[in-house]
Amino acid sequence: MATSAAALARMGCNGDAGMSDPLLRELDHYVVLEPVGAERILTAAETLAWLERQLQTLPEPPADLAGLPGAAAQAERLLETACQLELEPGRTVQWFAVRLEPPSG
Repeated sequence: MATSAAALARMGCNGDAGMSDPLLRELDHYVVLEPVGAERILTAAETLAWLERQLQTLPEPPADLAGLPGAAAQAERLLETACQLELEPGRTVQWFAVRLEPPSG
């Protein structure tokens, strides 16, 4: 039985610690999970673009992002500090950093 990429490669966003581990910030891929649809593996650039699109669906950005100058800066902050975004009550998107290759060294 195959194990999902998210289950195998989730590298820890526990809701409040975010991407505080420097090793996680070096990763180039993310598993993204949406309420409808299968999980997808995206590059960091694709994940930023995906987050921007998610933010643009909101009537206003979350309070902690409101002071940032646009969806691109807000998406970057989310990628660095969080792993989920509530689009509306009960509808949340999530993303998790994944390593596709073993660490070198």
